[in-house]
Amino acid sequence: MYPTIYDAVKDLFGKSIPFLKLLQSFGFFVAIAFLLCAWAFAKELNRKEKLGLFRNFVPQVRKYMKGLRMTSNEIVSNFAFSFVIGYKFTDLIIATADANADPRAYMLSLKGNLIGGIVVALAWTVGRYYYLERKKLPQPIEIEEKEKAGDHVGNMTLLAAAFGFLGAKIFHILENFGEFRADPKGMFFSFSGLTMYGGLIVGGAAVLIYSRKKKLDLLHVMDACAPGLLLAYGVGRLGCHISGDGDWGVVNNAPKPHWMGFLPNWTWAYDYPNNVNHQINPYTDTASIEYKTAPLQALIHGNDSTLVAPVFPTPFYEAMIMIALFFVFWFYVRKKVSSPGMLFSIYLVANGVERFFIELIRVDTTLFHISSFRVVQAQFIATILVLLGVTGIWWTKKNAKKNPP
Repeated sequence: MYPTIYDAVKDLFGKSIPFLKLLQSFGFFVAIAFLLCAWAFAKELNRKEKLGLFRNFVPQVRKYMKGLRMTSNEIVSNFAFSFVIGYKFTDLIIATADANADPRAYMLSLKGNLIGGIVVALAWTVGRYYYLERKKLPQPIEIEEKEKAGDHVGNMTLLAAAFGFLGAKIFHILENFGEFRADPKGMFFSFSGLTMYGGLIVGGAAVLIYSRKKKLDLLHVMDACAPGLLLAYGVGRLGCHISGDGDWGVVNNAPKPHWMGFLPNWTWAYDYPNNVNHQINPYTDTASIEYKTAPLQALIHGNDSTLVAPVFPTPFYEAMIMIALFFVFWFYVRKKVSSPGMLFSIYLVANGVERFFIELIRVDTTLFHISSFRVVQAQFIATILVLLGVTGIWWTKKNAKKNPP
């Protein structure tokens, strides 16, 4: 496993690049997931706008001057920004002792490379100056551009990231309140320990509020976001798998089925070596061991962070399922479904069904007690999503005449 991008580059290419220690694998994949979701979201919003589906949306006209030369304020700001980049990152790139020892502490300190900062600042500022000089016009002209619905995706993505992280943290804290009381600061500011549904609910609410203010039809916005959410979830789960963040399945000592013979052994059972949590116990507590009954080898002690028993690589399964569903939605379903809200309803059903069944083989210690039944929280939420999706499909069909495609 690769807790950081540094670990991946060093193992795969034999290169030691210290500043890559700053990039956590899980966080890196989450960032990629947001970018891919934003790309798909913007494409869908613009497609729907061309079809005339955003009837109340009034695009604003943006004006800017084309052909201007670089001003003195721009020179100063470009120099200052690029100086900071060069000052902090030069030592990380050339791997000085201070930077290599603890890159995170180095980045938070006032230490840096003065010569590197000046060189980078001069190179960037001079290059930027001559680039704009080539684009300069004898008489600058004012350009007017009418915004597209997809132009709002940048703001929506920032809102989804900020509020999604907050929601994911809040839900994770509620699920693991005992750990939070023991170390509230460390748990809240850690980039690990995020609950997907918490991020989806809170981040989604922020995006819908923004869309309403911009007079974008909410049902069409939700439909436009559905394919991207599938892709983002799949890529995010790849981050879980590659970092080994504990989202794996139950112990799997069964022999690999013959129909999986062409696949690597780790796709059936994996022990997640060098996982980011330095965990050796496939389960996290006694309750989960009682709930997910499976044979366990005796726990070992030491610095080895390889699980003592192989488990189902459920994050990998989820990643493959969700990415496959994205392609189905993108190349077929989204263009076949026209009733507002229908595509998002189908997404809810697909997401809920997938999550419900993956929980049958995934470690999850959060349980609800309903009478004599014990229900995993994720399965409870997945069931609600399926019910909401089925209700949405019924509602959109019923109101097809009121909301014509």
